[in-house]
Amino acid sequence: MTRTAKVVNAANRQVVLDGGGRVTLSGGGERRILYMNTCDEAQGWTTSHCNDQDHPRLVVQNLTFADGDATGEQTDGGGGGAIFVRGGQFRVVNSRFVGNRCDRTGPDLGGAAIRVLDQWQDKPVYVVGSTFGGAPNAGGVCANGGAVSSIGVSWTVLNSLMTHNSAVGNGANPAKPGTPGGGSGGAIYADGNQFTVTIAGTIIEDNEAREGGGAIFFVSNDRSGSLRLTDSVLRRNPSRGFETAGYPGIFFLGAGEPKVTSSTLR
Repeated sequence: MTRTAKVVNAANRQVVLDGGGRVTLSGGGERRILYMNTCDEAQGWTTSHCNDQDHPRLVVQNLTFADGDATGEQTDGGGGGAIFVRGGQFRVVNSRFVGNRCDRTGPDLGGAAIRVLDQWQDKPVYVVGSTFGGAPNAGGVCANGGAVSSIGVSWTVLNSLMTHNSAVGNGANPAKPGTPGGGSGGAIYADGNQFTVTIAGTIIEDNEAREGGGAIFFVSNDRSGSLRLTDSVLRRNPSRGFETAGYPGIFFLGAGEPKVTSSTLR
């Protein structure tokens, strides 16, 4: 990519990018690959309530996103080395994310592969049959959320693989005195108030967080959010700073405790 592809909000209510399993989009280690933001005036305002509108509906499928880099991007806090989304609806199907990057420090920015802010009616982002990393030196690296990151957004991750991703920030969130902040959510960083993260049939392994949640960092500020894991495996996801007792690789603050069914955590 010689420049970031940007969704024009009025172009089409549904935007489907399908690579047929034969296409790799690369940021060349220099730029973010794909950007959609319903609240960015440069991409066109299509309603009076950009934070909660049902379009565009963006689907990426059968694609590889490689070497995207959002370092230095500042719109809406940055992050999203491969894909940044705010508003509308977003879904990922049968896609791979390899070697993506975003800023290495910061208390709340993240998502080496994907960063999402806002979804219509708080519906979840679906990630189905997709791989983030998948091999040594192929994972994402960012301050937080070596694979994905969000604020106030729900996720449903199905039959996917997240490995070798890293959260490399320093000082957590809020940032400890004298630090730039970050370092949480080796694979997944989810922050906000009322939201859910549902993971089923998924392997999350060999990810790492310098601070909390080597696999998953989940903080629901009003303690209303929930985390559910079903038929999944989380293993070898070191949290170098902190994690929730009894849940290896997870730091969780939400409603009750994580709901774990037919899954392995170690």
